[in-house]
Amino acid sequence: MNAVLLAVLIVPVLGILAVAAGAWAGNRRLGAVLGTVFAGVGLFAAVALGFDHSGRPWTRITEEWVPQLKLSFDIGVDGVSYPLVLLSAFLTFLCCLYTAWKGTERGDALIALLLATNVGMLGVFVSYNLVLFFVFFEIVLLPMFAIIAGWGGPARRRAAVKFALYTLLGSLLLLVGIFVIVTQAGTGDILALTESGGGGLSRGTQLLAFTLLALGLAIKAPLWPLHSWLPDAHTEAPTVGSVILAGVLLKMGTYGLIRVAVGVAPEGARQAAPTLAVLAVVAILVAGLVCLAQTELKRLIAYSSVGHMGFVLLGIATLTQAGLTAALIGNVAHGLITGLLFFLAGSVKDRAHTGELARLGGLREVAPGLSGMLGFAAIASLGLPGLAGFWGEAFAVYAAIQRDQTLWTVLAVLAAIGAALAAAYLLRMLRLVTHGPPGEAVAGMSGTGLRAVEVTSFVPLAAGALVVGLLPFVVQAPIGEAVSGILQAI
Repeated sequence: MNAVLLAVLIVPVLGILAVAAGAWAGNRRLGAVLGTVFAGVGLFAAVALGFDHSGRPWTRITEEWVPQLKLSFDIGVDGVSYPLVLLSAFLTFLCCLYTAWKGTERGDALIALLLATNVGMLGVFVSYNLVLFFVFFEIVLLPMFAIIAGWGGPARRRAAVKFALYTLLGSLLLLVGIFVIVTQAGTGDILALTESGGGGLSRGTQLLAFTLLALGLAIKAPLWPLHSWLPDAHTEAPTVGSVILAGVLLKMGTYGLIRVAVGVAPEGARQAAPTLAVLAVVAILVAGLVCLAQTELKRLIAYSSVGHMGFVLLGIATLTQAGLTAALIGNVAHGLITGLLFFLAGSVKDRAHTGELARLGGLREVAPGLSGMLGFAAIASLGLPGLAGFWGEAFAVYAAIQRDQTLWTVLAVLAAIGAALAAAYLLRMLRLVTHGPPGEAVAGMSGTGLRAVEVTSFVPLAAGALVVGLLPFVVQAPIGEAVSGILQAI
């Protein structure tokens, strides 16, 4: 099993080398195909990791690397990380397949960057050493910057720079927080720190460490008011960039909050939890109101991510079994549903050459297949029972009520109002885009049926949203005991 875990990280690197070999041989199309094949092999390796219910890592590799810096090559998989490992490998494969099949210009280079991003994301999810976690966290920055700057829209360079600056700020805060923990506790072993309730760190040190870690990770999550990089990055990024950005990169922040911030500084988390919860609910409400005012499709979906991730952050802030489980299920659900929404937004824009809602009316009359998929994704996103979006949001609210305190009850009610706002702006989006007479951009669309590359990309995500909605235990099953281990010191 250790060999499979290593393969999860190594196979994407081999894919990058295969792409480079294709470019060196003068056959960029071959490089794109080979990169996609390696992405598929990486997905197979992630599935082959399997899972158990013990709450402990079922595979782990630990080797000393730079002991002077408390850095060891310590990786493994447990119930908290496994769903996100699968999600990362799955979305990366779909994005590579979409890029290669569609024949995107310089598609081989884009696929290589997607694979590089995947290495960083997977590394974050499997790291059990704080310094190693930070190293993988940083690996993601450059390839995602290049994806936005190289294949994005007219304002792509500004959006890429803004993404980089915010990420670097978060990384600086994260590094200082890790430095505080490692120097005071004398170890960077995340599991050992979690099991010991913070490695004997004082109450004040834990609060300082949690604050630094939470701020650094909240930028990636993103938490209001540290979210302003996100709409620009999503709006300007290419379709596959938006899918990876929303589907997986945001989860690096929320996963880090659970695994690192709460895990290694539980006393600090307990003290800061009400503040985090208030900011999460503000994010839910502000995002809902801003979405109601949006006039561009991708920007609306981008702001909706701020609201949906607010529910994930609320679940984390409750510091309860139900709340953290809801957060982890919400991570997966958001990745599937928002990934599908960005794929659909890209297809609409490719056909209509605009994302302006006012010009996209009547899509169901011209492209009923595309309109139907957009309708499915929208109702999944608004949290309809039976689809993936319901469980994370409903149980985040339930977990807040379960705290049985006035503040938490008020926050739960406000979050529920935010869920109603989500229904309002998503139904408004459907009314503007799919109903009424065809708009000027839609009326002139050609090739209105779903293309093979779109079916291949859309259907797995839609099926995933349906399966998680009807059978949430497929995500919840490996989570329970692992979450209990993180909460034991709180």
